[in-house]
Amino acid sequence: MANKYLPINISLENRRCLVVGGGDVALRKVETLLEYKSDITVIAPEPNDKIGYFAKKGELKLEKREYRSPEASEYGIVISASNKKDVNAQVSEDCRNSGVPVNVVDNPPLCDFIFPAVLKRDILSVAVSTDGQAPFLAGQLRLILEDIFPKRWKKIAGYAAKYRKKVMARWRGQSEKKAQCYNRFVQVDWQKILKEKSDDEIEALLDDLVEDDGGRE
Repeated sequence: MANKYLPINISLENRRCLVVGGGDVALRKVETLLEYKSDITVIAPEPNDKIGYFAKKGELKLEKREYRSPEASEYGIVISASNKKDVNAQVSEDCRNSGVPVNVVDNPPLCDFIFPAVLKRDILSVAVSTDGQAPFLAGQLRLILEDIFPKRWKKIAGYAAKYRKKVMARWRGQSEKKAQCYNRFVQVDWQKILKEKSDDEIEALLDDLVEDDGGRE
């Protein structure tokens, strides 16, 4: 069976994001967007107190009013979480008429994109989606991922980013050498290394691994 939604990572840095609605569901979407470098506007006549708190801190723009069609067309990405079905339908129509990606919470037929269940460990993001058909299952699988990727993966991901920069600088244009370096990195017993070595020792290990006969643990 062909899937409807393509898993894709899209940059939200400086992208104008609109959230229509100010209840608990809208708040959860706002809190998700706040994890990224997006420019958030919330439109809601009676917003959740915490949304108001974020607005006072300058983390988002808040307009306490009803949605005005077709203003969603002015944004880069839109989430509609109003408790009024007609508002959600209008937001979806306005977005689709102007080519703006829209998510209407808990209404896949009105969505261009959906939110997967996501586990984050620094730069590492692991997402699970059921193509909008069984989100409860994706949520359960995310809990399983907590055990597969414990907290130490935050450090491992950070070291992986540093290591890639070292490899790219040392072996620029040499794909085979780079592949060998990356293979050495993933073969390291990182659970043991993180327990037994200091930050400086790990940095030295990364330097060793970059070389052909890099140290192995």
